Amino acid sequence: MDHELTDPGAQLLASPGALDAERMRDLAAWTALTLETSSPVPFGADILHSVTGARLMRAHNAVGPEHDPSSHAEVRCIRFACKQLQGFSLRGYTLYTTCEPCPMCMACALWAGLDRVVYGATIADANRFCLQIQIPATEVAQRSDMPCLVEGSIEREACLALFTHPNMQQAFKLWSSRRGN
Repeated sequence: MDHELTDPGAQLLASPGALDAERMRDLAAWTALTLETSSPVPFGADILHSVTGARLMRAHNAVGPEHDPSSHAEVRCIRFACKQLQGFSLRGYTLYTTCEPCPMCMACALWAGLDRVVYGATIADANRFCLQIQIPATEVAQRSDMPCLVEGSIEREACLALFTHPNMQQAFKLWSSRRGN
């Protein structure tokens, strides 16, 4: 399954730093499940309630399977969450993502009104393996009049391991051979 609707129950914030790290490790572990499939991806996203920690939605990148360059994990997660809520506002929610959002994904997070964006690996990390638009998520947020706190790198090594996994390395080689098609 490339997205998941769940609500594991309320979890009140105790230590935001420790909870962010735990949530990122959980997201990285879920995303790592794709590494044993025919369509491995290092990009996963989770939307959780900013106060209770209840999960609204999670998704991973599906650019290849959906033949859609906008099917990034963050955009898909936001789309599914808005559809679930039957609205376009995600105010009161936080987006966790295994990699710093690209400008398209960060803009989508801003338009959705997310409270926070928390990421693992950086755009520079991802660019070692695949093409990236190298504009930091914080810069996109700063150039907007829509408030959103951007925090990272949280559990960077756990998220970077998604990129370095042998099955992902094979997939990157395949992606590179298809560029320009």
